[in-house]
This record gives sequence, C-alpha cells and structure tokens, in this order.
Amino acid sequence: MRLKRRGMMDCLLLRHGIAVERDEWEGPDADRPLTERGAKRVAQVAGGLKRLDVQPTHVLSSPLIRAIETAKIAHSSLRVRSAVQIVDELLPHAPPDRLLSFLRDLPPESCVLCVGHEPHLGMVVSVMLAGKPSAAFPFKKAGACLIELSIPPKPGRGVLRWWLTPDQLRAMGKRKTGVED
Repeated sequence: MRLKRRGMMDCLLLRHGIAVERDEWEGPDADRPLTERGAKRVAQVAGGLKRLDVQPTHVLSSPLIRAIETAKIAHSSLRVRSAVQIVDELLPHAPPDRLLSFLRDLPPESCVLCVGHEPHLGMVVSVMLAGKPSAAFPFKKAGACLIELSIPPKPGRGVLRWWLTPDQLRAMGKRKTGVED
C-alpha cells in the first residue's frame, strides 16, 4: 500500500472494456455496449485495482455507453460511495486539457477514477506528464494508469505512479475475485 502524499490528487485513468464491434452494431456508435466478455474482463481488472488498494472518492465517465458500463462495474467492485458522474471532458473528441480544468474543482486529495477512450486518454496522460498532447501513451482496452497530480492540477506537473496492462490487472483480479473467462 502506498502512502498518499498530502496536497496531491490521484487520477486513475481507465480505458473502457471490450465493446461490440462497429461493423456488428446497427445503432449510434455512442450506444455500443460492452460485450459479455468485455464486462467480465472489466470486473477482473477492477479486482486488480482493488488489490492495488485503489480507493476512488469520485468516478467520472465519458457519456458513451461502453465507458458508462465500465465505470459502473469498477464503481461497484471498488465500493465507491459517490455516484458515477458523466462528464463531457472524457468524450473522445474533448480537448485533453479540459479534464485537468474539471479536476481543479474537486476536493483536494481526491482519488478520481476517469473512464474514457483512446486516443483521448493517452493525450490526457501526455498533458498531465509532459504539458502537451501527444499520442505517446496508448491504452489497451481496460488498461489503466495512476498519476499523482499537484493541487491544483497543472499540465506537466503529474507523476506517473504505475501503468498496467489489462492482462496484468486481470491476473491480479483473478487471484482476488476468482472470476475466470
């Protein structure tokens, strides 16, 4: 367990799980849900996050269905007290620095789980760590990272604490939850 430093905010970024493929979906892209397998894998990933002793105080999600479903699974698994909050700052086309502006309005020393999409999440990480958007930080579906942010959050001032693939998180979650594919 990591001791949280005072005056810092933890931002946990999580890409949504495996969704129904676009060519197999007849409705709007925003309404594409997780597949059964995708939901099961997100539950395993959430189990891995639990083993890491991640304790979000807030859960933010993109308005797209696959992200909301991912956020709800993580929210339930991690037993977050506050409701999932749907925010446009996590839409795939949102400017990456807008999330930092949103985070400034949250209580200091929060732990915020943000569920979104690629390449947007990777761009957000780049802004947090390097101060400008770049495609240098790609997330796999249900992959996650933890960034420690100064208060108030500012571009280029974040510190990467860990970056884990979905396979790593799922392996940790399987040991904890016993959920298999």
